[in-house]
Amino acid sequence: MKILSTCFLLICLATLPHSFVQGQSADPQATLRVEGEVSQPATLQASDLVKMRRTEVRARDHDEKEHIFSGFVVADILQQAGATMGVQLRGKNMNKYLLVRSKDGYRAVFSLAELDSSFSDRTILLADREDGHPLAADKGPFRIIVPGEKKHARWTWGVTTFIVKSAKE
Repeated sequence: MKILSTCFLLICLATLPHSFVQGQSADPQATLRVEGEVSQPATLQASDLVKMRRTEVRARDHDEKEHIFSGFVVADILQQAGATMGVQLRGKNMNKYLLVRSKDGYRAVFSLAELDSSFSDRTILLADREDGHPLAADKGPFRIIVPGEKKHARWTWGVTTFIVKSAKE
């Protein structure tokens, strides 16, 4: 009986979707455009993102319950695209910001400094998983998670585009 249980478990694991086993985004067609004031604008597929460092954060969602969100550090994505980050983020570059656009037209803004680890210890995440599962269809394929914010107004779901810009007077 124990051998049958083990065989059943192995068969179940072998037939799981590759994305589930690897903890990848459930939607291989998911894309994120990174554009604006970056040296390497790109349209990143889910397969491009999963090559990046995956991070988890614990945060309370709109339901006031703590969840574990998994995904990619927004600053890492921006750095890969050639946004002004790290030692370059000073002086005249302090007016740069990230505009996050979602599929429903919603938009949220972050200064590049609040995303950069040399300015803040907070990790702002582009999540593709919640509590070990792909995001629900109405929340995904990507969602911004901002731990520690009292209001969830910038917890944008259905994220499609990152646009780096400079504030003008």
